[in-house]
Amino acid sequence: MSDRTFLEEISIRSIGVIEHSTLEISPGLTVLTGETGAGKTMILTALNLILGGKSDSSLVRKGSERLVASGSFSVPKSLQDSFEEHGLQVEDGQLILTRTVNADGKSKATSNAISVPSSALASASENLVEVHAQAANLNMTKAAKQRDLLDRFGGKELHSALVNYQSELANYHELKSRITAMKKSIDSRDAQLSELREFAAVMGKLKLERGELQEITTEIGRLSSVEDLRLAAQNASSVIEEEESGSLTTLGITRKSLDSVRAKDPQIEELYQRVSEAFFLVDDAKGVLASYIANLEADPARLDYLNARKAEINSLIKKYGGSQSADDELIALIERFESSKNAIADLEGGDERLKELETELVGIKKKLVAAAKSLTSSRSENATKLSKEVTKEIQQLSMPHTSFHCQVQSADYNALKESDFTALGCDEIAMLIQGHKDGPLVPLAKGASGGEMSRVMLALEVVLAATHPVGTYVFDEVDAGVGGKAAIEVGRRLHALSQHAQVIVVTHLPQVAAWADSHFVVTKNSDGSVTESNVRKVVKEDRVEEIARMLAGMESSTSAREHATELLELPLSKR
Repeated sequence: MSDRTFLEEISIRSIGVIEHSTLEISPGLTVLTGETGAGKTMILTALNLILGGKSDSSLVRKGSERLVASGSFSVPKSLQDSFEEHGLQVEDGQLILTRTVNADGKSKATSNAISVPSSALASASENLVEVHAQAANLNMTKAAKQRDLLDRFGGKELHSALVNYQSELANYHELKSRITAMKKSIDSRDAQLSELREFAAVMGKLKLERGELQEITTEIGRLSSVEDLRLAAQNASSVIEEEESGSLTTLGITRKSLDSVRAKDPQIEELYQRVSEAFFLVDDAKGVLASYIANLEADPARLDYLNARKAEINSLIKKYGGSQSADDELIALIERFESSKNAIADLEGGDERLKELETELVGIKKKLVAAAKSLTSSRSENATKLSKEVTKEIQQLSMPHTSFHCQVQSADYNALKESDFTALGCDEIAMLIQGHKDGPLVPLAKGASGGEMSRVMLALEVVLAATHPVGTYVFDEVDAGVGGKAAIEVGRRLHALSQHAQVIVVTHLPQVAAWADSHFVVTKNSDGSVTESNVRKVVKEDRVEEIARMLAGMESSTSAREHATELLELPLSKR
């Protein structure tokens, strides 16, 4: 797990029934248990907020001004850049995400104490945590989700095929748009050519550069205020350099006074170092000021040129630009100029140019079809592998005769329509289950009960976790509709998943909880509140008591304690 992130700690304040709680979470399998209504789900709610989920003022604990949810994640060096691309700061391998929601509904998100938009947390969460609840199981029945799961399983090779297809699709649409525009403009060719040539001539003469307008404005401001700048710089320099009372002299005297006694007291030594640092900084500033004053010269000719240049640019923007800011319009004009050569060539070429482009489009479409076929082939190959591996997992989850089938249904490549080329390829993905050998293949949405769907989802995650970079998996009610031997097998597979990634499970089943590496119990006070002392990690005898309570539904049951001890003492290979 060294190449994955994992959740180290989650801190909760004033969320629902939870007043304050902090959980230190270890790698491996962690379970949260407790009676219904004790607040287990609130912990997942807090995690959802940390990961950029929708804020809701109704979550704020009654009587509190705001809720605070914070999560600390360990991030390996190999993944730090991907988080910083989203604007999140990683310091010393640690990423701390915090979300506050006020009672009036306003929310704030921070990354290592730096404010960020909540959308940045949501984007980054794809590499941090994957949460599975009943809603996730329902989502799994949708074709888009099934395609996403297959593409995740396919890894880099399939991703490369998808990127290549999307590149060819973009080329195809770009050229087709040019052809469409050219056909529409043939009747008004002369007028458009005249306008384009005029625009290109003006732009070619001006030779504009990105960011130039801002630079001109800054330089005009400086040249227009040379005397004010010189006076301010000279005054500052004299304050520093004045022989008797200048800041440099004063700091030098202070430094000398402290130097004589600094060895006698660590506090004086610290003050001496600070004064010395200030002395050298001011001395450095003196040199910079002197250089600045020496180079500060009035240049009327340069100022006139810049004002004229600025006027030309603004006139150009007024004539050819739109309603954006001047800097944005300047960039748009430069981009338009860069593409004007092709536009002029298209119009000048007329019918012959149109034929050339249409011939070129035929060649690009052949490349697009080849890329689409390659993507289909990669998906089909990975669908076969995924079917075998998930079937193996499902059959170990007390569904011995059930098999999983992932099918790739591609378009007819001999009779392709324009609409067949979507942004994600020409394929539809279908995931089905077969209840027994030679039985009918049934879509997941129709052929799986709630408990079976949970096990299929778990089997998929166990298979995907071996290659997918998500560091933490959270399962809420993954054991819904499961009991007996199936529950033990669910625990076994969750433990198998925790060998590749961190796993956190909210469960009511003792057979699942018995597999945990770390076990937390959530209880509530008689007044219904949950405080830090009520979310506790249980070990040894306390854990036996909790497993016994889950088995019997009551405390102090001798037979339940014996059963709990048996569950916890089962050899790992037989659990």
